[in-house]
Amino acid sequence: MNKKNITSLVPALSICAFLTLISCKNETKKLDIKEVEKTVYPSEIIPIFNHFKLVLGDGANVGQPLKYEHKDYFYTTNDDSENWVVYKSPNGGNTHGTSKNTRTELAQTKKWYPKSANDKLTATLKVMNVSTSGDATKGGAFSVVVGQIHSADGHENEPLKIYYKKFPGHTKGSVFWNYEINTKGDDNSGRWDYSTAVWGNDFSVVGADKNSYPEEPKEGIEIGEEFSYEVVVKDGIMNLKFTSDGHETKTFSKNIIESEYNSKADIPLQTRELYAGRGRDGVERENAYAGEGCFFKQGCYNQTNGVTTGGETYGGNIGKQYETGNYAEVWFNKASVTVSDASVSNEGYFIKND
Repeated sequence: MNKKNITSLVPALSICAFLTLISCKNETKKLDIKEVEKTVYPSEIIPIFNHFKLVLGDGANVGQPLKYEHKDYFYTTNDDSENWVVYKSPNGGNTHGTSKNTRTELAQTKKWYPKSANDKLTATLKVMNVSTSGDATKGGAFSVVVGQIHSADGHENEPLKIYYKKFPGHTKGSVFWNYEINTKGDDNSGRWDYSTAVWGNDFSVVGADKNSYPEEPKEGIEIGEEFSYEVVVKDGIMNLKFTSDGHETKTFSKNIIESEYNSKADIPLQTRELYAGRGRDGVERENAYAGEGCFFKQGCYNQTNGVTTGGETYGGNIGKQYETGNYAEVWFNKASVTVSDASVSNEGYFIKND
């Protein structure tokens, strides 16, 4: 090859090399974008997890879930418009503390005292699944708790549990909240909840037998329909606000340092019908939750299990439960927490229950 021909090849080779370099860069860029999409952690979507520890649906406490995911229980997804944090928990598996129910749920690392509190928890979420099996006569069947206030002291009872519940075959489910009495005395076996409907029914509406369901709530919330809650505790008063597009905004207020239920005569009819027959007819301490440290919980606390509410567990086989719809799944895309200056470490609760 003569010198002239060699010279003429140089520009062509240079162009080819340049195009190859550009192509490689584009491929690298594509790979980089793919890699970023794979590693979006829940803590990048909802940046409050430095205030919480996470318990998974297998009973494990993984600590603060910063840059953490678990593909069976806690991860991110996109619904074609925005990212969501997925909390998922089967009907049967290892549980946490003394509960018979599995949970993938946050628990606040600090506790606060209701009388001096100025603390707040908010969330925007949608429930994507509740168990497809269960005993319809049981209040907890087919439901999931998506937010709580829990006591770290005494009986460790719960002044607030926010539920979503939908019976099989229904399009709409109910949102309601329960207040559990802080039982007077050392024996907590007489404790009970009082339930208040938000949209749809309250906890007391159950089936006539284990395989029959009550009427579908007309004002309920569908699976996959967004709603929000706001919980504020200040000066001993718990204030709740629930909002959802197309539904009436609902607000509630409850004193949690002065009891309404400190004598047998104060026990409401709902409780007499739902609990009294099972010997759960206790009374509450006059000062309710005053003097006890309380803390927030948020996530997916599945209320259907194989022991008390008749849920199918396939011997604890998580894969089979997920395949057959025997699990609870909740997606959150917004949440916030306000921690008051008077709050203190909640480590004692975790030491007792882990």
